[in-house]
Amino acid sequence: MDIAPIKTQRDYRRALKDIEGLMTARRNTPEGDRLDVLVTLVEAWERKHYPLDLPDPVEAIKYHMDQNGLQPRDLIPYFGSRNRVYEVLNRRRPLTLKMIWQLHRGLGIPAESLIKSRAA
Repeated sequence: MDIAPIKTQRDYRRALKDIEGLMTARRNTPEGDRLDVLVTLVEAWERKHYPLDLPDPVEAIKYHMDQNGLQPRDLIPYFGSRNRVYEVLNRRRPLTLKMIWQLHRGLGIPAESLIKSRAA
């Protein structure tokens, strides 16, 4: 297997082209192994050079609500009151550590998405 680290944008583009040609490779074959290694290298390059920013906490909550068919009333156990739910969703009240913890544990929303500050 002739694979080198991705050090430049040119190396990155070449790896993507190689991956494209190997997309039909079967697992546990030399081509499949090459594909796995190239994908791992490309993912590492992309994490370093194209980091994804975490969503705004309120947007993360709204997205989770949309994906799971939740209404604001369904968040009352995590926020304490209906009024507080609307204050958070309308950005008039920041999330507390307790709210973040409960949303993470109860709904599975990644804590990293909930702790991002407004200014960031």
